[in-house]
Amino acid sequence: MNTASPSTKSEINNYIKTNEERFINELLELLRIPSVSADSKYKPDVLKMAEAVKAKLMAAGADKVELVQTAGYPVVYGEKIIDVKLPTVVVYGHYDVQPADPLNLWTSPPFEPVIKDGKIFARGSCDDKGQMFMHIKAFETMMKTNNLPCNVKFMIEGEEEVGSANLGQFLKENKERLKGDVILISDTSILGNDTPSIDVGLRGLCYMEVEVTGPDRDLHSGVYGGAVANPVNILCEMIASMKDKNNHITIPGFYEGVLELSKEERAEMAKAPFNLDTYKKEIGISEILGETGYTTIERTGIRPTLDVNGIWGGYTGEGAKTVLPSKANAKISMRLVPGQNSEKTAELFTKYITSIAPKSVKLKVSVHHGGEPVLTPTDSIAFKAASKAMEKTFGKKPIPTRGGGSIPIVALFESVLGLKSVLMGFGLDTDAIHSPNEHFGVFNYFKGIETIPLFFNYYAEMQGAK
Repeated sequence: MNTASPSTKSEINNYIKTNEERFINELLELLRIPSVSADSKYKPDVLKMAEAVKAKLMAAGADKVELVQTAGYPVVYGEKIIDVKLPTVVVYGHYDVQPADPLNLWTSPPFEPVIKDGKIFARGSCDDKGQMFMHIKAFETMMKTNNLPCNVKFMIEGEEEVGSANLGQFLKENKERLKGDVILISDTSILGNDTPSIDVGLRGLCYMEVEVTGPDRDLHSGVYGGAVANPVNILCEMIASMKDKNNHITIPGFYEGVLELSKEERAEMAKAPFNLDTYKKEIGISEILGETGYTTIERTGIRPTLDVNGIWGGYTGEGAKTVLPSKANAKISMRLVPGQNSEKTAELFTKYITSIAPKSVKLKVSVHHGGEPVLTPTDSIAFKAASKAMEKTFGKKPIPTRGGGSIPIVALFESVLGLKSVLMGFGLDTDAIHSPNEHFGVFNYFKGIETIPLFFNYYAEMQGAK
């Protein structure tokens, strides 16, 4: 098939406009399924979601659609090969979502989607059901208007929110089936609806859990307090020691290998529109805090971090209970930048926290999951096609940015499949992903559906011009 002419682009836009209501309603159906991969009680719902995605792919016109079993949740695979001589785009997304806790902070139930002020409120609306489903609807649109210009393969997994532990094995076992030219991912954000952007880098992740045990049971704080180590106090002191007064991480060797950006590269990053007062207002804080010597954009894109994601121990129920806890636990994540490695970081973390643990407590350190930081090329045909497509639909050339989040499998795609990725997301940083009241703009949803076919057309066109 030929790349889209102005008339075919009009056909695509007309099809989207005609089916707007259905496209929204179908997304709302998926959002009602609580596909929380981290909690085993939702296993039936995660599997139900996989079946639903399979059905949507089949209805959109994909061939060979199946649930490929893994040691965990299945990968939904589908394809449309129109000509083996044409380039192939491999679309990646995920159908699992984060837990919705704390439920009391939601203004509407997390799995009963509602549309307010032009935004779809539901867990997974942006991360990643809404953005994943954009690709299925864009594919349907290209199929129904006879405007699919190259081959496409879909790989939609159900374990991204728990570290994609089984995707590596899936890739190795399906290298032949997954042969393509580029991976296309929409699981990132843009700077704003009036300022498109494309992530050209992602931070990696190292996620740990620490358990500190003191006495063999909870003790009376009056009888034993002051004489026996309190695991909660100890754990807090240990965590606090991991950063200095400049918010620089103190783990020996932690920064070894970190790639520093040049003054010129930092100057380019600074060109991205950013208003600090708006930033603070949007998340309800009065002051920012971070590593000395770096801007907010740099702290969230090019610098590594260490954060406590959860901490507990002792009595946390209503009223008072004067106990000296037996145990204290914390979940701690470190975002990594190019030059760092998740396994090495886990070793450094374990060695350091073990070295500072007093003999009055016992320590247990566990690794949950990790992923490697990545950089994607800005001179590739795929990036140029994505940039041109977004410039066409947004009316502005997108700004290359560094994403602060992690998509661990991007590095896997390169190491196992030998394929680079294009991170063409349409969410906003203010969409509250992983938080109560997650939402995704109706504008953003349809902007994605409108832009993706243009990417396919420009990519096929540019590949043919090589």
